[in-house]
Parts: sequence; structure tokens; C-alpha cells
Amino acid sequence: MEPTPELSPHHAYPDHWEADVVLRDGGTARIRPITTDDAERLVSFYEQVSDESKYYRFFAPYPRLSDRDVHRFTHHDYVDRVGLAVTIGGEFIGTVRYDRIDGQGRPASAPADEAEVAFLVQDAHQGRGVASALLEHIAAVARERGIRRFAAEVLPANNKMIKVFRHAGYTQQRSFEDGSVHLTLDLEPTEKSLAVQRGREQRAEARSVQRLLAPGSVAVIGTGRTPGGVGRTVLRNLLGAGFTGRTYAVNRAFDEGLATLDGVPAHRSLGEIDERIDLAVIAVPAHRVPEAVADCGEHGVQGLVVLSAGYAERGSAGRELQRELVRQARSYGMRIIGPNAFGIINTAESVRLNASLAPESPARGRIGLFTQSGAIGIALLSGLHRRGAGLSSFISAGNRADVSGNDFLQFSFEDPDTDVALLYLESLGNPRKFTRLARRTAAVKPVVVVKGARHSGTNPPGHAVPVSRIPDATVSALMRQAGVIRVDTVTEMVDAGLLLADQPLPAGPRVAILGNSESLGLLTYDACLAEGLRPRPPRDLTTAASPQDFRDALAEALADGTCDAVIVTAIPWVGEDGEAETGDGEVLAAALRGAAAGGPAKPVAVVHVEIGGLAEALAAASSTAAPHTRPTTLAGRPPGPPGAQTSPGAAGTASAAPPADRPTEPEDRSPGRIPAYPAAERAVRAMAEAVKYAQWRRQAATPGKVPEFLDETTDEPGTAALIDTLLGAAPDPRGRALTHDEARELLGRYGIPVRPTLPAPDPEAAVAAAARLGYPVALKTTAPHLRHRADLGGVRLDLADEGALRRAYGEFTELLGKPAELLPVVQSMAPRGVDTVVRASIDAAAGAILSFGLAGAPSELLGDTAHRLVPATDRDAAELIRSIKAAPVLFGWRGSAPVDTPALEELLLRLSRLVDDHPEVVSVALEPVVVAPQGLTVLGAGVRLAPPPPRGDLGPRRLPNY
Repeated sequence: MEPTPELSPHHAYPDHWEADVVLRDGGTARIRPITTDDAERLVSFYEQVSDESKYYRFFAPYPRLSDRDVHRFTHHDYVDRVGLAVTIGGEFIGTVRYDRIDGQGRPASAPADEAEVAFLVQDAHQGRGVASALLEHIAAVARERGIRRFAAEVLPANNKMIKVFRHAGYTQQRSFEDGSVHLTLDLEPTEKSLAVQRGREQRAEARSVQRLLAPGSVAVIGTGRTPGGVGRTVLRNLLGAGFTGRTYAVNRAFDEGLATLDGVPAHRSLGEIDERIDLAVIAVPAHRVPEAVADCGEHGVQGLVVLSAGYAERGSAGRELQRELVRQARSYGMRIIGPNAFGIINTAESVRLNASLAPESPARGRIGLFTQSGAIGIALLSGLHRRGAGLSSFISAGNRADVSGNDFLQFSFEDPDTDVALLYLESLGNPRKFTRLARRTAAVKPVVVVKGARHSGTNPPGHAVPVSRIPDATVSALMRQAGVIRVDTVTEMVDAGLLLADQPLPAGPRVAILGNSESLGLLTYDACLAEGLRPRPPRDLTTAASPQDFRDALAEALADGTCDAVIVTAIPWVGEDGEAETGDGEVLAAALRGAAAGGPAKPVAVVHVEIGGLAEALAAASSTAAPHTRPTTLAGRPPGPPGAQTSPGAAGTASAAPPADRPTEPEDRSPGRIPAYPAAERAVRAMAEAVKYAQWRRQAATPGKVPEFLDETTDEPGTAALIDTLLGAAPDPRGRALTHDEARELLGRYGIPVRPTLPAPDPEAAVAAAARLGYPVALKTTAPHLRHRADLGGVRLDLADEGALRRAYGEFTELLGKPAELLPVVQSMAPRGVDTVVRASIDAAAGAILSFGLAGAPSELLGDTAHRLVPATDRDAAELIRSIKAAPVLFGWRGSAPVDTPALEELLLRLSRLVDDHPEVVSVALEPVVVAPQGLTVLGAGVRLAPPPPRGDLGPRRLPNY
């Protein structure tokens, strides 16, 4: 919203301060600067505030605003005087302003760095977190304008406002003066303020999804008058699922005399309905959606599911329609699933919502499912149904213009009805936030992800989000670091999800294999080795084995302390009459479930071939289907704190303690119910994922640390000053590459010495450089096409004397080109070791990434590089160097001497600390780093500086606008 021009060019309207936020109850609101056009809105807002709230604001009865007050509160310079408003439906529901002051409390300008701040929230909206959101945003604005402290005067009786300040997490001081509480807040973000902010964000976003999934009333807008069509299909599915709330059919084309449709009230508009609607499902053509959204907003609808197509998937014009749809819905405080969505499902007994195009509502279960594709959603629902799995919730978000996978993670973290979260994603709008939320959720329940569009380099049609340039291998590594189980196909996602939902986590990689087929057992054994598991030799029960033999063998394997998991293989067995038994799978299933129920809590999976009814019997009453005796509230949530969970986090050796603010999950699994797989490879791959996840959980329980020695051997202030000097007063937004000497100086301040090189433009200069450095030396070209390419002759090593150096120089120029093209340098030789490469780079979406691999073409061709997010801990550094396939080379492969990996880990930590402390360092490449049995040597370094990219994750809460 642009103001009437009245301000100097230096104080133009700051549109980057505008933001959509989710409030405590899950509704949305817009925060924006107050302008000169807001006089009538301000007066109307003030008239709706109670006398008590006005008294708290002005410390005296203040029934109305004078013209002078209105002018003062709507005219700002956006530097020394700033006002922000929270709006819903275009009307104010809360305001905040600051005025810069000097040490005596008088109006001032910069360099004064203190401001007086005051809030006012409409009484009807108090308790929704409006003031807390305003404080986050006005504090960010103040920091941008050079203000470091807020001062506030609050009446002692104004407990709500005092709590807002006290619970914000900022460093503060309080005193009692002249009958009021004087508060001073230091606006520098702290670890506590960031944690408070993220905690509020998590609860608000989780609540916003919960409101969509557990409505008390639903209106289907666009319900057809005749059977068929999208709207009528959704209405039929709502009724078929037994939705416990109230359902309405809405279509402006209904005849005035039509009272009901399919047994539910029929109306021409929402205004004809006597109650407020919680959820509206919009199934009208795209050109009629704005009218429907306006009708919803004006009648207090809380959320929308937009099934209508014709948006960003149709190109740039549709993308703009999609953005306008989101702006319109958020202006009324509503969140959107869609457009082009397939719908949502909530199987909670107290809700039973199927507001989707899925003809059958899945059974109630413990798996939450989110997809960005309707087609994939259909396939997943069908696959889970065939495997006997139940769902707790399902969201198919279509173009995910608003509600995204990040919101679903927030909800899944809180939802006691969800034990495993499955996500099919085609784009990551905010990878940095995704990894943060995934790590938090994975600490208490598994998160399984399939990432589509991995190699296209673009987002799928309809996904109007920033495109990250991070290679897919890097994305996968970062997901693994966050505890996400990344799989390649939706089949693998279902396989892993079933095992994780039904079975306890394994305590280790040791797998027992038993069954009545030697060949199938050997296939399973080979698959375990290929997946990095430690299988025991298969136990062959022979084809004559009976169900009781299976039960006894499984019970024995589970009781064996040397195994952590069991895979049972089964083919039709030979009956008493000598013929193969292919039918009675229920008998075998009962035997296996009985053994699992009576043994220690270890995961069990079954591989079966042509045994009729076995998979169905194993899945019957599957533990992914929650018992109906569990009490729930109307919203589908338990009325009290749930108890301890036995699986997947039940195995104490395999589970991390959940965060203190999150209750543990309910204990409602029935032991012995076992997932079945038609192929050994699928069962083993699912088990391997469970083993890796369990290991991550154990490690996450005691996170790594950043060693203290870094504080003592780094020069953060000196480095910051050097960076300012190197960038200059007016830095180029594209940045600049540092020279060799500049890079050496910068890295040296963080304890990263780089071996010096001296230019050698001619043979005489090369000889002089070698004399200065001392023999033996290396002669290297720094030409970009030959740099680090010893295989092309661009490096000559171990030149022991002047004669050898002159000969090498002559060969250089004869074979590779003129010195002016080769840019040769001389460097003293380093101790022999393993050549490695260490890099750090900044991705605008994902943040700083630390990478490690061996030097040379083979590693590059095979993509054998490991990655971790910055800041890296001691554990991250240790895992980084051990996670590449060629890691054995560092640890004495084929009789070679192990290299100094502690020195390498220290280098990784120092580089991580550098880029974390100084975001202006956007790229560092240390190549090669020669790691010897004792110590290491950095032979080459490239550093690039640039103005730091914005850190949205450190700013105030806001919903993305794509």
C-alpha cells in the first residue's frame, strides 16, 4: 500500500517492511507501515478499543484522538518515527510506534540509538499474539535504522504488556519509577529471543494447519446441481467419510427454492448460512475464485482448500493470479491449501474429514502424508491402502502457494496422532527453514521425503518459489544431516513408512535372517551387505518348515543379544500331503505376530513370495491404525498430555529425548504386527533406512559442540575490519575475488595458514623465488584451464635444485604455452600425504554449506563429496571426512600410513567458523589440502567476498510471498 507522497526521497515508503504473519490461533494478519492515508482507519480502530486499554496506553482517560494525534500517528519519516499496523480485512487490529530519543528522553535523530516504543491492540484481538508479532517486526525495523534499545513505560496493572516484553527473550532491565514500570530492551537478537521467536512460529503455524484439518463446519462452494463434477464429488466424499461437523453446499446458481442437496443444506452464498464456516472448499472456475474468496473473508471463514486450476501451472499470467489469490485470502486472515489442490483428509474419530477427490477415506492410522502432486497423492493413498496402512492426516497442496511442506512439518511435530511424516516434495521454498524444522521433528518422529524434479534445475509448473542452485546430492546430504530419511521413489517411501510406523527402531545394524528358502535367504543376505548392514548367515528352516517352526525360530532370533533386527523370508511350504501350501497365510501371520509380541522389542520385516493372504493378515489391525478407545477432543486431539511411546522411539538405545516443550508420543502400538514386502531388496532397504535413522537419533540425543579453542585462536574483530577494507565503502553487489596474498591474510586470522607462492614470469624469477623459499620446490601454472591439473602437466613437483627447475620451466613453456598464458608460480614442497579439497559456499536459500572430498578428477566425476550445513560441530567435522566413499584412503588403505584426521577436522571447524562469523565470505576453496601423517598443508586458496545475502531466518516471523 503506497502512501500519498509527502516524504523526502531518503524516507520513501519501506515496502520491504510489509509482511504476512500467522498469529497464535492460526489465523493470518498483515503487518505494514502506517501511512498518511490511514487516518480514517486509525480513528475507527481507536473507537473500538476499550477505555481500559486506552488508559493503559496513555496513562489517563483518553476517549478519542484529536486531529493533532491523528496527524502525529499517521505521519512518519520511517527513520526516527515509525508506526506499524496489523490489519485484517484492511482494518487495523493493532498498532505500534517508536520515536527515537536521546539520553534525556527528548526527540532525537541519529546517532542517538534509543527509542521509546508503545503498543495498542484491539480488545477483541488481544491474546492472539498480535503484540508479540508487532514487537518482533518493530525491533527489526529499529535495528535497520540504527536503534539498539527500546524504552517503554508500562502501568503495573498492564500485565499483558509486561509479559510481552518479559517473554520476548531480549536482554532487558526493569525499574519502577513514578508509578510505572520502566523497561529497557537491548534489541540485539539473543539465542533466547531467537528460540522464543521460533517457538511462537512453530505453534502458530501448527495451529493454522490444525484449523484446516479439524473444522467444525465445511462449505463446498461450487457444488454442482447434478451428480458429477469436482464440487459434488467432494461433497459426496465428505458425507461418505462421516464428517462429524456440519456440511453445506453453496452455489450461486442454485434455484431459490432448493433447500437441500444430498441431504445437506443448500445455499446460494455464505451470507445465507446462520453460522460462521470454518473451512471452505472452493471448486469453481478460476475467474470466479476471487468472488468466492471475498464471500468467505467477509463471513469469517478460517481457511480455504482451493481445488480450482488455472493458476501458476498455466504460465506467468496464471502466476500473477495465484499471487493475487494468496494476497486476497491473507488479507482476510485465511490460509490456503492449493490452488490446484487434490484436497485434505483427517481420519480422527472426532473429525472424519475427507475434503478431497479421493473416493475412499483411508483407515485411521498413525502416518501423516503431504504431497505437492495430486497424481502422486492418489498413488500413495492407493499404495498405503493396499498395504493395510492407515493415515492420521493427508494434505495434497497442489501449487502450494501458501500452506507448504514446512507448515506440515510444524503440524506433524505437534500432532500426537502422527508417528511418521511422509512428504512428497517437488520444490523447497525455504530450504534453510525446512532443514531446521525437519531436524526438530526428526528428533521425535521419523520424517521420510521423496524429492521430485531433482535434476531439472527448475521448479515444476505452478510452483512459484525461488530456484535453488544446490546440486541434488548436496540437498540429499543436508537432509541426512537433519535426520530426514531421503528415498528415491514413492514405493520406497511407503516401504520405509510402514516399517517405521509399525516397528521399534533397531539398536544397531546386525540383522538375523531366517526362512524356508535358502535362495531367498541368500538374496536377502546380499542385499543387507549392499545396504551397509551386518547380516548373520541366513538360517534355513527348509521348505518343510511349519508356522510353528517359524514362530520358534523368530522367537529365538529376537532373544539373541547379538542381533538388532530380523528379516523373515517365506515361500509356500510343503504340507502333510506333500503339496505346496499357498493359501493359509493367516496361520503363518499369527505365528509371526505371536513371536514378535512375546520377544524383545526389535524390528521385524517379512519377505514373502506367493503366500496367499499373508500380507493382508500381517497388516490386519495394523498398528498404523490407532485404537478407537483413545479419547480425543472435538478437534481430533487428545485432551491431556500423552504418555510415553514404545515405537519408533521406544527403544531407549535408539531414540533421542524429545525437546522439553514437546510431549512424548502416545503408547498405543500393538506389538507383533509386521510389514510385508514382495522383494528382499525392498525390505532390506527399508530396514537400512531405519538403522541409519536410529543411529542419527542416538547421536542427536547428545549433539556435537564447537571446540572452545576456536575462540582463542581466531581474530573476529580484525577479520571484520579487514573485510570492510577489502570490500570498500561502496562494494560491488557481485563481490570480488581476493588475490593470493589477500586470501592468505584473511584465512590466517582464523588460524588457517596457506603456504606462500611466488610469481615466476620468467626462468630467472623462478630461480630467485626458489632460492627465497628453499629447495625442493614445485612449479605450478595458475591458468584457469590447467589449475590443479597435474594430469595435464600443469604441476611439476620435487624440483631439487636450480637445474631441475630451469628444465621444468623450459618444458612448461614448450608444451603448454607462453609464461603470460600460464601464469607460473613457485611454491616450496609440502610433506607427502593425501590431497583433499575443502570448500565453503553460501547459497541464498539454504545458507552456508561446508564441503569435503579428495582432490582429483575421479572424485569429481563420481561426485564423491560430502556436505554439512554451517555452523559445523566437532561431530559434523568427523562425519564429514568419514562419509565420502574414498574415506578409507585417509585411514591407512592398503597399508598406507593413516593421515592426521584430527588436523583435518580442525581445519573444517575453522573454515566453518569463518563463514559463520562473516557472511561476507561467500565462497572459499582450499585446494589442494595435503594431509600428511603429521599435520596438513594448504597449498592453494581462493576466497570471494560480497555483501552478505539477507538472512530471513534471523528476522521476524513472516509468511513467504512467491
